Amino acid sequence: MRSSDDPVGGGPAAVQMLEQDWLRRRLAFVPRPFRFLAVGSLGLITDLGVFHAIPMHFEQPLAVRVVSLACATVVTWRLNRALTFNASGRSQRDEAMRYASVTALSQGTSFVIFTLLVLTIFAWLPQAALVSGAAAGAIIAYMGHSRVAFAPLQHSNKSMSHSESHA
Repeated sequence: MRSSDDPVGGGPAAVQMLEQDWLRRRLAFVPRPFRFLAVGSLGLITDLGVFHAIPMHFEQPLAVRVVSLACATVVTWRLNRALTFNASGRSQRDEAMRYASVTALSQGTSFVIFTLLVLTIFAWLPQAALVSGAAAGAIIAYMGHSRVAFAPLQHSNKSMSHSESHA
């Protein structure tokens, strides 16, 4: 196919964008918190799957949890950016840095709760400790991602007019 025959003129990347837009339009009727929970559920499935698979080769639950969190973060970052939150007007790099900051806080909270529970009352069932920590982390993540990572870029005209008035 010649590039002039391509309806979007951008090859495979453009086709992927159209497919993503199609899926996003199909999900537009679903309120954002529910989309966030759906993406988070896929992240949790990834997290639990990796957490369950790795101990077959390595039996340290805290180290395994770090790996499972990293895998889940990659999955949720891409899906939340594509399906949950509107474009912020920032570069993908800037959003990624903001996402990483919020994620570090939410996953740090999740990990602390997991650690406390897996070393005490849920030592016999580490998956319950994982889910408990993930629930607390999800609340922090939604608030942070909606207000920091994917918050719309705001142009400050007040600071311009204020500084110009003092010139």
